[in-house]
Amino acid sequence: MNALSQDELKTLMGKQQGLCVSIFMPTFRTGAEGQQNQIRFRNLLRKAEEKLLAGGLRSQEVKKFLEPAQALPGNVLFWRRQSDGLALFLAADLFRCFCLPEAFDELIMVSDRFHIKPLLPLLGGDKRFYILALSQKENRILEGTAHHVQEIELESVPNSLAEALQYDALEKQIRFRAGSAGGGDRTSMVSGHGADIDDTKDNLLKYFRLIDRGLHDLLRDERAPLVLAGVEYLFPIYREANTYPHLIEEGIGGNPKGISAEALHRAALEIVRPFFQKAEREALAQYRQSSGTGLTSADIGEIIPAAYHGRVGQLFVASGRQQWGSYHGESGAVELHQKMEPASEDLLEIAAIQTFLNGGLVFMLPIEEMPDEHDLVAVFRY
Repeated sequence: MNALSQDELKTLMGKQQGLCVSIFMPTFRTGAEGQQNQIRFRNLLRKAEEKLLAGGLRSQEVKKFLEPAQALPGNVLFWRRQSDGLALFLAADLFRCFCLPEAFDELIMVSDRFHIKPLLPLLGGDKRFYILALSQKENRILEGTAHHVQEIELESVPNSLAEALQYDALEKQIRFRAGSAGGGDRTSMVSGHGADIDDTKDNLLKYFRLIDRGLHDLLRDERAPLVLAGVEYLFPIYREANTYPHLIEEGIGGNPKGISAEALHRAALEIVRPFFQKAEREALAQYRQSSGTGLTSADIGEIIPAAYHGRVGQLFVASGRQQWGSYHGESGAVELHQKMEPASEDLLEIAAIQTFLNGGLVFMLPIEEMPDEHDLVAVFRY
C-alpha cells in the first residue's frame, strides 16, 4: 500500500500483543540498485529473525511470526511498484507494509511497540503530490516527490472516454432490464457498443465523475495536492466533477498523451513548490501573530496533553532531535528523562503523531528554522 492514512497510523500506535517488528529500508525503482531490493529485504528479515530469537521466541514461533513477510521477496509485482522507501510492521496479529516516498535508512527494531519515528517527515504531507493526466483516449495518475515520480495503477478507473460511456450504457441496460415488464427482449435499445462517443460536456462529466470516484479510495485521508494535466478546456469540467479538496487551481496545459512521467513531474514541481512554501510561511506567520495571546507554546509539558486532546492546530518539530520522557494520560502529567530509559518515549514523536491524528498540521523543520530555535512549538486552536 502507498498511503499512510490516519486510520493506519492509529492502528500502528495501538497496543499490540507480544513483540513488534519494525523494518525500514530504502528502495530503488529501476537499475542495478532496484534489482537488489529483494536481496536487501531478505537480509533484513534474517536480522529480524535473530532479534526475535534473542527476544525469547522459539525457532518455530519465529518462523510463524515472520511468515507474512517471508512471502514478499518472491512477489515480483510487489517489487515493480516500489517508491523511495519500504516500511514494514509485523506483530502477532498484524501485518502492514507501506511503499512510501521517503528514502529511509536501513533499520530493524524489535520492541513491545512499533517504531514509527521515521514516518514523521510524511505526516505533514509536504513531500508528496499527485498528477492526474487527462485525455479522452487515456488517463494516468502519478505520485510525485521532490526527486521521483511513479505511475499508480487504478483498476476501478476507466482508461478512456469510450470505456466510461460503455460503463454508463451498461448501467442503463441493467436498470432497463430490472424495470422492464411484459415479455419481449427490448434491451437492444441500449447498448454500449456503437455509442456515439463525442466530447460533449455531459459525456466528459460522466467520464470525470467515474475517475473521481475511482480516485476516492487512493486519496481518502490525503492532504497532498493534486495537479491536473490536459488540454485546458477539460480543466473546468473536471473541477465540476471533482470531490477531492486539495485540487490545485493551476494545471499543466496541453495533451499529456505520449508525454513522459518525468516531463509531467518537472512541470508539476513548478506548480506545487510555491504551494508547499506558502503553507509553511502561512503557518509561521500565524505563530508569530498568535504569540503572546496564550495560543502558542514551546512548553512540551503543555503541548503533549493538548495534542492528545485535539487542541493543536499547527505543530513545528525540529528534525533530528529527541526528547525522551513519558506521558501519563490519566493525570495529564509529562515526565522528562535526561536519557533514554526502558519506559521512555520520544515526546516530539508523540506530539507530532497525536497532532496529525487529530487533524492538525505538522511541519518538520531544521532547528535553525524553528521559531526561536525551540525543539517543539505549537499553535493552539483554542
